Amino acid sequence: MFVTKRDKSATIEAFSAASGGLSGLLPIDMHGMVVAAEAISFRVSGLAPWLRLGSRLRLAPVEGEPVLGEVVALADDLATALAFGPIAGIGAGCPAHLVAPGSLAPDTSWLGRVLDPLGRPLDGRGPLRPGRHPRPIRALPPAAGQRARLGPRIDLGVRALDAFATCRQGQRLGLFAASGVGKSTLLAMLAGGAQCDVAVLALVGERGRELREFLEDDLGPEGLTRSVTVCATSDAPPLMRREAAYAAMAIAEHFADQGLQVLLLMDSVTRFAMALREIGLAAGEPPATRGYTPGVFAELPKLLERAGPRDEGTAGAITGLFTVLVEGDDHDEPVSDAVRGILDGHVVLDRAIGERGRYPAIDILRSLSRTVPGNLAPEERDLMLRARRILALHADMADLVRLGAYRAGTDPQVDEAIRLAPRIEAVLTQGKGERGSIADAFAALAAAMEPDDGA
Repeated sequence: MFVTKRDKSATIEAFSAASGGLSGLLPIDMHGMVVAAEAISFRVSGLAPWLRLGSRLRLAPVEGEPVLGEVVALADDLATALAFGPIAGIGAGCPAHLVAPGSLAPDTSWLGRVLDPLGRPLDGRGPLRPGRHPRPIRALPPAAGQRARLGPRIDLGVRALDAFATCRQGQRLGLFAASGVGKSTLLAMLAGGAQCDVAVLALVGERGRELREFLEDDLGPEGLTRSVTVCATSDAPPLMRREAAYAAMAIAEHFADQGLQVLLLMDSVTRFAMALREIGLAAGEPPATRGYTPGVFAELPKLLERAGPRDEGTAGAITGLFTVLVEGDDHDEPVSDAVRGILDGHVVLDRAIGERGRYPAIDILRSLSRTVPGNLAPEERDLMLRARRILALHADMADLVRLGAYRAGTDPQVDEAIRLAPRIEAVLTQGKGERGSIADAFAALAAAMEPDDGA
């Protein structure tokens, strides 16, 4: 019998796929027992020698479906665990079986689909077809010394960002805003207009009624076909809300490793941190600043550092846009401060700008992309800096002008700012359905700042 090279290659590939699946299976059925249950956690005994932090358990309540849980603390012979679903039927005596660690097997067929953090469909379109190679939900970021550098600049489709916070492939930007300032609308504009091959959306702790509105009205059929959406609503257990961020990151890594340019949109990192706080408190961690446990600030960089360029030689990259819900309009609150220090730039949305009717309500003077020096041509950089100076001077003089305390002609620079600032503001105003490019943004900005005839 002769074996062709093609048959041999197919056999090796099939064996590799099978062995990868078998490696996650446990050799025997090991189980313990629930000995106590609280509001969102329960304690298990009988498995201590085999458990680690993050170990998965399958609980078999007396009534209802099995529930998946995760170990969050270990002490002596007892393990504290939280559940990924309702624990109403869990009580003392329920068996707890040790199962394989969490993983997902993303596939190209997932484009256009909506799923929960455990890989179960939420769109009513039937089961998801798993890919050949499962990948862990939790993974390390690429090694710093072997990571590729940022790629060329990309169009985000929002003039205010393209001109004043220009972004590169593999960059990570934070969108900082209080509630009700248009953060989700800006995210929808980016999802539909940004330049990418694949978009992965992580809706962490969002309102349940907003999911279909976001997918059907904001993203639309065209945007949906190139997107994978992972959703855990605000009523989901803290483990599910936390897992939504990790699952979306794992899916984004899958497509980036295929050489694709991936846009990861996460709304919001703050609700991810809140879920971590609930988990940490249930595990017995002491509350620190504003009730956040130390583990929150250890997990944030582990998540955010996974976005960005992949290993050197890999063409794909993950461009990450992460929203941060600023509590009480305090941009120095713990989560905002920590995230701003990790990311490659920050975009601030201001309530006062939105109240004046200018959307997206991006505060240009407080927003920054750390990659701008390498992004812009000299003439673009000069134009952007001049526009910033005009807006800053206009903001400084606004009260005097409003009160009539400034007389026209006193200072030519102030006169120029009074004349040009409204034009620049008009360029920054953009409807939700409008799309553009970096070239369009700078062309509109240059036209707005041209001198008037006879000026």
